[in-house]
Amino acid sequence: MTIEKNKLDELVGMIMQEMTKTGLVQNNTCSTCDMVSSSSKNGIYSSMDEAIKNAKIAQRILFDSKLELRAKIVKSIREELIKHAEELARLGVEETKMGRFEHKLLKHQITIEKTPGLEDLRPYAFSGDDGLTVLELSPYGVIGAITPSTNPSETIINNSIGMITAGNAVVFAPHPGAKKTSIRAVELVNQAVVKAGGPKDLVVTIDNPSLENTNIMINHPDIKMLVATGGPGVVKSVMSSGKKAIGAGAGNPPCLVDETANIEKAAKDIVDGCSFDNNLPCTAEKEVVVVDSVADFLIFEMQKNGAYLLKNKEDIKKLEEIVVKNGAANRDYVGKDAKYILSKIGINVGDEIRVIIAETNKDHLFAVEELLMPVLPIIRVKNTDEGIAICKDLEHGLRHTAIIHSKNIDVLSKYAKEMETTILVKNGPSYSGIGVGGEGYNTFTIAGPTGEGLTSAKSFARNRRCVLVGGFAIK
Repeated sequence: MTIEKNKLDELVGMIMQEMTKTGLVQNNTCSTCDMVSSSSKNGIYSSMDEAIKNAKIAQRILFDSKLELRAKIVKSIREELIKHAEELARLGVEETKMGRFEHKLLKHQITIEKTPGLEDLRPYAFSGDDGLTVLELSPYGVIGAITPSTNPSETIINNSIGMITAGNAVVFAPHPGAKKTSIRAVELVNQAVVKAGGPKDLVVTIDNPSLENTNIMINHPDIKMLVATGGPGVVKSVMSSGKKAIGAGAGNPPCLVDETANIEKAAKDIVDGCSFDNNLPCTAEKEVVVVDSVADFLIFEMQKNGAYLLKNKEDIKKLEEIVVKNGAANRDYVGKDAKYILSKIGINVGDEIRVIIAETNKDHLFAVEELLMPVLPIIRVKNTDEGIAICKDLEHGLRHTAIIHSKNIDVLSKYAKEMETTILVKNGPSYSGIGVGGEGYNTFTIAGPTGEGLTSAKSFARNRRCVLVGGFAIK
C-alpha cells in the first residue's frame, strides 16, 4: 500500500506527539525535531496552508516541553542571529532601498540583546483562608504575524523571541517589498531553534508573500492570534478579523521644545532621532514645535549638527512637489538619504547633511502627514500652551509617540497628560523610547491601536487562572 507524502507527514507528526506526551521521546532532541516536516527548507513553504499545518505541530511539541527548552531556544536565537546582524542589515538596505546600514545594524543588535525572554512571564498567586489561586501565562497556539518593509528582519527577530518565549509558533506574512530579507531572517531563526534542540517549523513563512496568502493566514482556523506591524490598512484587517489581534500602527510623533530646554542638546537629539534609519521608525520625530523665543537658536544649532535649512519658499515648494504625492508620502523617497532628496531639487550637499528642515505652518503637509523620510518641518508658537495644543492636533490621536525638550516640570507633566501617547521621550532622541540609548526593553511592535503598548512575551500569552479550594494556604 502506498501512502501519499502529505498523509505520511501528518501521520508521523501525530505519532511523534503521542510519543512526546508519553515520554517515549524527549522534545529537546534534534532527531525528534527533524520528524516534524521534511517538506520545508528552514521554515519556508510555497503553501500557506502547509506552513500553518506544520507550525501547529511544532507548537504542540514546544507546549509539551519544559520551559527550559524555551530558554535554550531564545539563547540560541540571540547567539546565532548576532552573527548575522551585518548580513541582515545590509540585505535590508539593498532590497528595500530604504534606511541606513549603520542604523539597521544597531537596530538588529538592540532587538537581539534587549527583547525580553522568560523573565517577562511572571506568575501570580493569591493565598488565604479559601485556598490557593495561581495566575499563569499560557500560549495562544499559532500566531499569524504581518511584518513591514521598514523593519523587516528586526521585527521578525523581535516577534520570534517574544512569541516563542510565550510558547507559541509563528507564521509570518512579510511585506512583499522585503521578501528576501524576511525569508533570510526566518531561515536563520529556524536554524537557531533546531540548534537549541527545538522543533523544526516553529517559525515559518512562505516563499511568495502576497495579499492573497496574507488573507489565507488571517482567516485560517488554526491561527489563534494575529499581530500586525505596519500601516493602517493591515492593522484594520486584523482588528476586524474576529480573532484576538494586536495592531501596531502608524504614528506622527511631534517634538515640543520650550524656552527652558537645553537648546544645544535638544538640537543634536532631534537631528539624531529624526535621521535614525532615515526616519523610517514610526517613533521618530516627524515635526518640531518650538517656542518662538528660542526658535532661531534651535535652528542654528540643528544646522551645526547635520540639518540643512531650506530658506526660500521656492525650494520648499520644489521639495513638496517631489516628496508628497496625492496628498501622502511619495514612496520613491521614503527612507532615502537627505543628501539624495536634496539632489532631486538641484541642491548638492555632503554626507554630513542628515536632515532637511524648513519652517512651515501647522497645516502644511510636511507636518500633517507621516512622511517616513528625513524631512522635518519646524513650527513656531507663542508659548507652551499653544505648542501642546498643536502637538496634540498633529499627533492625530494615534497615541503612538511624542517627544519634548524642557526643564519645566509643570510643562513636562502637562504634555504627558495631554498627549496620552504609548511612548513619551523627555529630553532625549526619539529612539531612546525603544531602548536605544534609553532604559527599558526593545520592541518593534508598538501596539497603540489595540492598547498593549510596547509588546513583549507577555503580550503574546493568555492569562489562565487555576483555583485550588481549601488547600496550600500556609498561615
